[in-house]
Amino acid sequence: MTTLAIGIEGDIMAHQTQDLNQMDYESFTKLVEHEFLQHPVVVNNRYTQWFAHGEATLPELRHFTIQFSVFSNLFLIAQLKKMLNADSLESMHQAKEILANELGVIFNHKSKQVVAVNADNQDQEGDPEFVSTEGTIEGGTFRFGAAHFEWLLKFGKPLNLGFDDLGKRRHGTQSTLFFCDELSRLYGSEDASIAAGASFAIENWAAAGFWQELEDGLLKIRKSKVPDLSLAFFAWHNRLEAQHAAHTQEELKEIFQDPRFDRAKFLAGGKEMLEGLAAFWSGLETDRQNHVVA
Repeated sequence: MTTLAIGIEGDIMAHQTQDLNQMDYESFTKLVEHEFLQHPVVVNNRYTQWFAHGEATLPELRHFTIQFSVFSNLFLIAQLKKMLNADSLESMHQAKEILANELGVIFNHKSKQVVAVNADNQDQEGDPEFVSTEGTIEGGTFRFGAAHFEWLLKFGKPLNLGFDDLGKRRHGTQSTLFFCDELSRLYGSEDASIAAGASFAIENWAAAGFWQELEDGLLKIRKSKVPDLSLAFFAWHNRLEAQHAAHTQEELKEIFQDPRFDRAKFLAGGKEMLEGLAAFWSGLETDRQNHVVA
């Protein structure tokens, strides 16, 4: 790149940053929604669209399960880094809530009221003793069986997948590991603005319907192929993520007022995170088209 080109690029970046800094909250929110929520991995995920039809063969389902378990388990590293790199005690508490719940600390609902669940629907609705989607880990109870990885072990059992088959980095494809490493780098970044952008992107992607597509497909697969398939992991996350989008909007409004907030880094963190996410799902779609199975 020539010196002139570098100078022009620098001028463009400076101009963009200046424009960002002049934006009010409403304008910035619209920009974020355009950049994040219209990303192809959010609005046109071909793999999950296919998966929702419930046409996956058992070898295809096994391959999906293995790759998803690697992402789910290695997410713990990114979440730990997010907690360690938090820029405030409140942010550390929020990150710790997610990490501890992933490991098996059950949310302690403030109302202390346990609502009975129909036994026929318990696999989807979840045992309230184990899988409350509301509350806090403060005063919560730890149970090994409430750890999310153990839910995936139950899911994998009727697919002949055991502990040694799931969750380890060695099981990940190149695209899966790229996504996991981007999660660690961006979501767990030491830079609070980059981490916030990555978190906002991930949470809004998760609330945009992909969990529903996975659950829809798995319900059909259970009905037609694997009657003892446990859907608790996917059903619980589907219910939980529906609550998160509103929370992230509140968090964005709060950090927007922080003088340390870097808008350009926030956008960059979110967009790079979505590219990492897209690599994961594109990898699964490419594997499906090339008949890569487990």
